[in-house]
Amino acid sequence: MKLIIYMPALNEAGNIQHVIGNLPRLLDHIDIIQYLVIDDGSTDKTVEFALAAGAQVISHGRNRGVGAAFHSAVQFALDHGADILVSIDADGQFDPEEIPALIEPIIGNKADMVIGSRFMSGMPEYMSRIKYWGNQQVSKLISYVSNQKFKDVSCGYRAYSREALLRLNLFGEFTYTHETILSVVYQGLQVVEHPIRVKYYPERKSRVAPSIYHYALQTTKIILRVLLDYRPIQVFGTLGSILLIIGGSFEAFLLGHYALTHSFSPYKNTGFIGLGFIIFGLLVLLMALIADMLNRLRLNQDKILYVVRKSRYEK
Repeated sequence: MKLIIYMPALNEAGNIQHVIGNLPRLLDHIDIIQYLVIDDGSTDKTVEFALAAGAQVISHGRNRGVGAAFHSAVQFALDHGADILVSIDADGQFDPEEIPALIEPIIGNKADMVIGSRFMSGMPEYMSRIKYWGNQQVSKLISYVSNQKFKDVSCGYRAYSREALLRLNLFGEFTYTHETILSVVYQGLQVVEHPIRVKYYPERKSRVAPSIYHYALQTTKIILRVLLDYRPIQVFGTLGSILLIIGGSFEAFLLGHYALTHSFSPYKNTGFIGLGFIIFGLLVLLMALIADMLNRLRLNQDKILYVVRKSRYEK
């Protein structure tokens, strides 16, 4: 079996050689281990040091985000015949000695994707409380959408089987962590979590986003798109139903007033307002049906992409 360990890196010259140097050289059931660094627009000596440490490097030339880095890593893994792809941060937050445990479920055919979970024992030391709370809320949302319980859906320390790589169909460039889970789960593959250790440095700023606000904004956009892609009936159906209830309430009030007074005055406008809500609600419900049809087309697209990739890479 061939294992590729990849690291997205942005200005990690101070850490990259140490991280690569601590990666495993030999593993049970693994014949070949290859190291890959996706340089996401570094302006320091990250590329030079990564090459010197024995890694292969793909440079984006500019900062495109960890999602784009993951796209490049998946393509590289498929092109180079990887059976397992492991992603690990280049800043030394994660312990490379946990890689054997991370890939064990894949080697044993017990999972197609293994997510490192940082929160099995609560909030890690030095992690921002706001970021921890945000991660918990996103995990609850992804758990709801996927119908599977997850504690940590945002961790970048993960392992993917070749089958999962062949089936991934992603669009986000800022981040990819949430999309990958839903893409794999919705195609019937097995996703499990494995507890991991993580080190946070109180003086270190995030390389993923310049601020909590920016991270929250970008992640919210992705989550909203995921909800519209995978739960359109719930999203549009709920909104349409609320509008119908509001409109019906206006009409019920008007009819009640008429029953008591035999006159629509002075609430005639209430009827028009209620009718507007009802018409708008019906239009939103129509959108729900159309979006659900498009969702089925998306799932068929996933199947077609899988067949095309499999025919290309499994010759």
